[in-house]
Amino acid sequence: MPVRRKKFDWGQVRTYVSAVVILVWCLAPAYWMIVTAFRDTGFTFDPSIWPTHVTWDNFATVFDENLGNHFGRNLLNSLLVAGVTTIVALVVGVFAAYALARLNFRFKFAVMGFILGASMFPGVAIVTPLFQLFTNIGWMGTYQVLIIPNISFVLPLTVYTLTSFFREMPWELEESARIDGCTQGQAFRKVILPLAAPATFTTAILAFISAWNEFLIASQLSSDSTRTVTVAIAYFAGAQPHQEPYTAVMAAGTIVTVPLVILVLVFQRKIVAGLTAGAVK
Repeated sequence: MPVRRKKFDWGQVRTYVSAVVILVWCLAPAYWMIVTAFRDTGFTFDPSIWPTHVTWDNFATVFDENLGNHFGRNLLNSLLVAGVTTIVALVVGVFAAYALARLNFRFKFAVMGFILGASMFPGVAIVTPLFQLFTNIGWMGTYQVLIIPNISFVLPLTVYTLTSFFREMPWELEESARIDGCTQGQAFRKVILPLAAPATFTTAILAFISAWNEFLIASQLSSDSTRTVTVAIAYFAGAQPHQEPYTAVMAAGTIVTVPLVILVLVFQRKIVAGLTAGAVK
């Protein structure tokens, strides 16, 4: 009896090819940024795709205060703004998401709609009102003017992500805790919140990245002392007058981007678990 030959799976081939194309499309700019960051200034426009004329001078230029680059302070500013924004948005978002998912009250869906609508509002439309508001109250150039708008941008993402998770969590868990003598607050704190840890962790990372990358508000409302890294890169000065410091900009971009990439790679399992979690194992 002739042996049947297994049919070639073209669908799997298409899947792998598509994955490779998407991977190259997404990582090629980052790769070119890193290559240029390590390239000597005199060979900035070298068309070679491989690292050539490697030097560490560009990273020294990034932190050279004699050129007006206070990148160390800018990194601390970004860390402070993104950290505070993430913590506040997470604390408020957890309680708001739990209320929207678990409690029944009038206009609940309208509230959710307003929250999602706030995330779709263009940031450029509120720059001028924010500038006028913070100027009137004397807050221009302070950390508050960077943190408060960032919270309004990050909070809808936090609420939406956590609401979807809380909705999928079985009601029986909370009811069992209530039967055992817990109040609603104790049931939330001792039962629901620990089970929501993967989703909370994932939301915190996404919120931190969003706040870390914010540029528009920071570019208009920050001062020299509160400038974040995304804005500081735009103010970089070259070693020579009228010189565009492309390699230094790429070095700064590498410093800012690579830690976030490493953070996501290290915690990718928790991120996937948080995004896909919806029930108790």
